[in-house]
Amino acid sequence: MSKKIHVRPGKGQSKVGFVVGIIFCLIGLFMVVPIFGPFGILWTAVAAYITFVHYRNGFTDKQIDSHVIEIDESGENVNVEERLRKLQSLYDQALITREEYEQKKKDILEEL
Repeated sequence: MSKKIHVRPGKGQSKVGFVVGIIFCLIGLFMVVPIFGPFGILWTAVAAYITFVHYRNGFTDKQIDSHVIEIDESGENVNVEERLRKLQSLYDQALITREEYEQKKKDILEEL
């Protein structure tokens, strides 16, 4: 089972990004395109896209995710199982005492 967390920038941050994006579009149109040609067109297109994303995130309710975090909850259980096996191995090899084993096992299981 996995869980997805959608991360979006704040409205204030996006509004500032929108203003900066407009400045970069203007720089692109009036300075970069005339001097560098195709690179200037690419610059302006990227600046326009970034400006659009910041506009949408800052001024509308239809925000665009900046990134998505996917948490694999089944992986957490595997990690716990591996930790318990390693702990058991340490105890079996007499590298830790029974009390240490029980305390650490309790700590690991409380994390669930």
